[in-house]
Amino acid sequence: MSGTGLEVLDKTIQTTNIWLNEIMKDHGNNRQVAWHILGAVLKALRDRLPADLAAHLGAELPLLVRGLYYDQYKPSRQPDITRTLDAFLERVKEGLANIRPVDPKEATRSVFKVIAHHVDLGQSAKVRDALPKEVQALWPESVGV
Repeated sequence: MSGTGLEVLDKTIQTTNIWLNEIMKDHGNNRQVAWHILGAVLKALRDRLPADLAAHLGAELPLLVRGLYYDQYKPSRQPDITRTLDAFLERVKEGLANIRPVDPKEATRSVFKVIAHHVDLGQSAKVRDALPKEVQALWPESVGV
């Protein structure tokens, strides 16, 4: 018997928990903090990407995470032309404002690692390549350069 009675929901919950567990390895055993980290970084990333690339990334995300990713999305304002690492990290920091202190750079590294691990290699490389070089430097080296 499935937990929700709907296989699609059970699968997205299971996959989302895998992603959160990977983030918790870097930031402590607090699922709520991990969820906020995931959302803050994904939204900063989404807003930095051209709308078509943001949509392609969104299609690769687990259904539950996709809802978080698209929350408050305004594609007509994209892309945000954030050119510096500091500006990108400031966006992440804003998303982390309502939780315990978390280093936005480490949060970004953690989420980029999860994306690189779980999103199609070609798609994650396109996302990485659309970012300024300073932000790309936070991407794990295991994804092609």
